Amino acid sequence: MINALKGMKDIEGKQAFYYTKIIKICEEVAQNYGFSFINTPHLELSKLFKRSVGESSDIVGKEMYEFIDKGGNEVCLRPEGTASAVRSYIEHKMDKSGSVKRWFYHGSMFRYERPQKGRLREFHQFGVESFGTASVYEDASLILMLIEIFRRLKIKFSLVINSLGCPLCLPSYKKDLVEFLERQEGFCEDCLRRKILNPIRILDCKNTHCQNLLQNAPLLGQKLCPSCQRDFTLLQTCLRENGVEFTLDDRLVRGLDYYSKSAFEFISDEIGAKAAIAGGGRYDRLIEYLGGKSGYGVGFALGIERLIVILEQKEEAQEREGIYLCALDETYVSNLLQISTKLRKNRKVFLSYEAKKLAKHLSNADSINAEIFLCMGENEAKNESLFYKNLNTKEEKQILISTLEQYL
Repeated sequence: MINALKGMKDIEGKQAFYYTKIIKICEEVAQNYGFSFINTPHLELSKLFKRSVGESSDIVGKEMYEFIDKGGNEVCLRPEGTASAVRSYIEHKMDKSGSVKRWFYHGSMFRYERPQKGRLREFHQFGVESFGTASVYEDASLILMLIEIFRRLKIKFSLVINSLGCPLCLPSYKKDLVEFLERQEGFCEDCLRRKILNPIRILDCKNTHCQNLLQNAPLLGQKLCPSCQRDFTLLQTCLRENGVEFTLDDRLVRGLDYYSKSAFEFISDEIGAKAAIAGGGRYDRLIEYLGGKSGYGVGFALGIERLIVILEQKEEAQEREGIYLCALDETYVSNLLQISTKLRKNRKVFLSYEAKKLAKHLSNADSINAEIFLCMGENEAKNESLFYKNLNTKEEKQILISTLEQYL
């Protein structure tokens, strides 16, 4: 028997129901905020992510699915969505015009990491990217968008925010941080590597011993330039004015090297331990890093598998939907096929091709969570009618086929 690879799973049954629900809500909210859909390739040149995500990240250092294709190109399965969106923005010369572009996307991402609850090697994200807008109000809007998504999904969360500075204030902070790190001993191998490549990523280390060594580390918030401080203060004001509770976290640096200025993360304790379910921030420098004209970018991504775990724990009942259409005799199926073709223009219809007893058909309709049950037997065929049952209200009646629309 051939099984799926470790850390890669099928999405079916109740998980498929939750997956579809999450995507539908995310798309509706994103469209209400003026975002349109983009689909980028699953396979990209490896250098796209090495240049954008950064050599100091675990993604580039350990987790990318890389190989050489038949053309001799170093390629990889995409580990995240932002770099691909930026590549598309530049490739289609949108950076040259400085046009504002707002995209949302969803799909598979791939990282070779240890599988655990809510974390797989092939996982799915919903993300948004906004280009061409420097305003802090855009950062606030993305946070409010996520809050609306979680409100509709009835998922509880806590929000933490930070400012990562800009090229004017970050170098001074890095200098102070490196001087502090040089006085400490016992950091893990990852931190020693990050100290050389991007020292602020050490603040993101999950090793308890490393976190203890960092207790008296200098804080980035104390080094922000006037412009970054002004923007960060405005972001906090925007959130408070919209009734958003948040916590400031000087050590929130996110897992990717391309962030600057605002960074935010949504945490949930409904997944077992406190875990990030969404995060994002501003990445104004990334467009230029990837060869484009200097511009502005901000975005977020949420982990769909983690949300599915939360929704499964809530055991939310699936809403009934669709019509189950069936016959007690196979000779009536051709009539039902004509009826189903008309109904399928704007409704979901499950048509049974097999003749079964009424009780068996009702059981099948219940198992697929249909809302309306329609059946044709000998009497119904003679009278050009159908047996109708609403599986929510349990209402039953005989209805003429000619009047079917008024009951649906």
